[in-house]
Amino acid sequence: MSETFTKSMARNIFYGGTVFFFLLFLALTFDTQSVLPKRDNRAAITPAVVHGKNLWETNDCIGCHTLLGEGAYFAPELGNVYKRRGPDFIKAWIKAQPTHAEGRRQMPQFNFSDSDLDDLVAFLKYASEINTNHWPPNDEG
Repeated sequence: MSETFTKSMARNIFYGGTVFFFLLFLALTFDTQSVLPKRDNRAAITPAVVHGKNLWETNDCIGCHTLLGEGAYFAPELGNVYKRRGPDFIKAWIKAQPTHAEGRRQMPQFNFSDSDLDDLVAFLKYASEINTNHWPPNDEG
């Protein structure tokens, strides 16, 4: 083998690497697209879940909370709150805000109707049933 690195050798390494990583990208994309329907819980999307997600977005809940690891880390992760606390606790907690507890961060009062609370809980239930590969790493988020 030659001891010098020529332009044609560099070009071949570049093109070979480009083709290899492009094919790898396509294979990983195909794998992701084939696995997602089994993991993303799309069959459980109902009008209540859609409205609950709309409430989540329009009230900027993600500005304080995380959901499945995405969002602000100011308040607790809510990806598994339905499993941890249950629907009745979630509704009561949201209705009781702000608690004015000394030394505790305060969640605002959103004045949701009972049907809005039911839809928000439906969204959190939906999110808790997504196969997240054991995220969050601990029960309390």
